[in-house]
Amino acid sequence: MATSTTGCTLLQPLSNAVRLPIDQVNFVVCQLFALLAAIWFRTYLHSSKTSSFIRHVVATLLGLYLALFCFGWYALHFVVQSGISYYIMIIGVENMHNPMMIITQKITSLAYEIHDGMFRKEEELTPSQRCLAVRRMPSLLEYLSYNCNFMGILAGPLCSYKDYITFIEGRSYQLTQSDANGKEDVKYEQTDPSPNIAVTQKLLICGLSLLFHMTVTKTLPVEYNIDDNFRATVSLPMRIIYLYVSLMAARPKYYFAWTLADAINNAAGFGFRGYDKNGASRWDLISNLRIQHIEFSTSFKMFLDNWNIQTALWLKRVCYERASFSPTIQTFILSAIWHGVYPGYYLTFLTGVLMTLAARAMRNNIRHYFVESPPVKLCYDVITWIATQVAISYTVVPFVLLSVKPSFMFYSSWYFCLHIACILVLLILPLKRTQKGSIEQESIKSSWPKKLEEEENVLGQNSYSTTNNSFDQKREITCRYPALKQ
Repeated sequence: MATSTTGCTLLQPLSNAVRLPIDQVNFVVCQLFALLAAIWFRTYLHSSKTSSFIRHVVATLLGLYLALFCFGWYALHFVVQSGISYYIMIIGVENMHNPMMIITQKITSLAYEIHDGMFRKEEELTPSQRCLAVRRMPSLLEYLSYNCNFMGILAGPLCSYKDYITFIEGRSYQLTQSDANGKEDVKYEQTDPSPNIAVTQKLLICGLSLLFHMTVTKTLPVEYNIDDNFRATVSLPMRIIYLYVSLMAARPKYYFAWTLADAINNAAGFGFRGYDKNGASRWDLISNLRIQHIEFSTSFKMFLDNWNIQTALWLKRVCYERASFSPTIQTFILSAIWHGVYPGYYLTFLTGVLMTLAARAMRNNIRHYFVESPPVKLCYDVITWIATQVAISYTVVPFVLLSVKPSFMFYSSWYFCLHIACILVLLILPLKRTQKGSIEQESIKSSWPKKLEEEENVLGQNSYSTTNNSFDQKREITCRYPALKQ
């Protein structure tokens, strides 16, 4: 990661003190600055006190400043990328959703949302596409603000354009109702809740995650899984345990970064998603993970649905539900390309395809035998938890090691056993088929976030996206936020 000269000079002593790379120190310091700026933004530039224009300008300028501090003049990449993309949108809006696939999440998401809203018929859209569709072209300021605002320029998370504009314009707490003609009117406004408790809780999680990363994580390196002496002298059960523990220890840095990013948005007033059944405010509209569900996942899919949630939503919306064939494979390949050029990414995601398909086949053919009796179900959950954690750890080792040679060293030391097991499962167990005869076509709509609704209902939670949340309201309210039908 490139860093600016100013950032390096100012923060070099701090980097030496905490023994972290300067780019990581820059990131943390800038995110903490963004947290303070978010509190100021919500307090002094609240939508009730100032115009949307001022909020857009301030959010954009602060975001570009943070990018300049962290990346130096490489920050121009944000402006150039957004400018070129906006130009493509203006001159070729009807077809601009295709070339956008090579750019970033926000640009591709908005490209499809505009295309859905302006050039596709209502009956062609899925419920989520209909709810997220953007009906007018954003202004350049709105576009830059969405892409480069200080709350999300360094670590996200991804949010829909409509959610962001609704927040900036101060309509986050309005519920709308559609009449027979499809026109939307404000039904009522909710109280503007305080995010202080949610922000405090998330900052506590950040502190614990950072402490864990700086202590335990460094003593359990993933690279030790391919150490010659370790492989030669340690028993197989201990190797399995170390594999799980080392990969579990590698996760807190992601917990820290994503939770801090979520807290920054909440501190600015962005991320509110209504109230739960107990009347408590929920600030998880753009949350990127659920730690408890990750660590206690009992299926490969449950892990994926709770890890990097907004990216899973993006993959679903721009690829999975639009793919005409092999949606799972296409989605994993896109995910690998989006992550970067390291071969380890591709090994992880290609392995993930096998794991996902095999896990789906196992679940469809076996699970119903174990859900009737609570004791049997508990035993089944324990076994599937162990299997899931080992499978996830096995799959993501190349993601951490990055290079081809160490990745193949790891898999060869395990004799590619889980790869072979997955292939055997797919050859032996039947897969559900739709009327068209394609392999479990329902997965196009559900393999990513949609099926999570079922699992979350079991866990006593609601769905996590604006789109899904809007349909929880029994169609009394078409969307949580007013549609942009200018």
